[in-house]
Amino acid sequence: MIKLILSVFALLLLSACTTQYPNQQLTGKQFPSISGESLEQSMVTIPSDFKADKTLLLIGYKQDSQFDIDRWLIGLDMAGVTLPTYELPTIAGMAPRMFSTFIDSGMRKGIPKELWGGVITIYKDGEAVQKFTGNESPNNSRVVLINSSGEILYFYDRGFSVDALNKLKEAIKYITLNI
Repeated sequence: MIKLILSVFALLLLSACTTQYPNQQLTGKQFPSISGESLEQSMVTIPSDFKADKTLLLIGYKQDSQFDIDRWLIGLDMAGVTLPTYELPTIAGMAPRMFSTFIDSGMRKGIPKELWGGVITIYKDGEAVQKFTGNESPNNSRVVLINSSGEILYFYDRGFSVDALNKLKEAIKYITLNI
């Protein structure tokens, strides 16, 4: 019986990203209003709850996206980039929403408690986010720099690279000089 339940659960998770949306170029567009819950169990509305001049969102659509997100986080740290940064595991579909407590509990086990506020899981609006950014190459994170009003200042979705990190740093510097 347990084997059957685990098999059904695995099938549901694998089907979470079945609708294919073409990747988009989002710089200059408005990030949509979405909501999620941090691993601290606080409800967050994005972008309206973010008041900083610049906020970085690292959006992942599959568990395998975490590898790319981790490379971005390490690169940002090594480059001395200090701005509010949030990981947004974004999972579309009704089945993942039904198992959200189980999924979030699993994430809490692998993430230090002091970082839980920076991880906001998106379930209800997962499909809308995937449609907005595109979900081709779902293992690649979507790197989105927004301002306090939610305008997208930088967008990248092709996997971590030093060149992309340097372009993000240039965008942050340019925006800071022009505020």
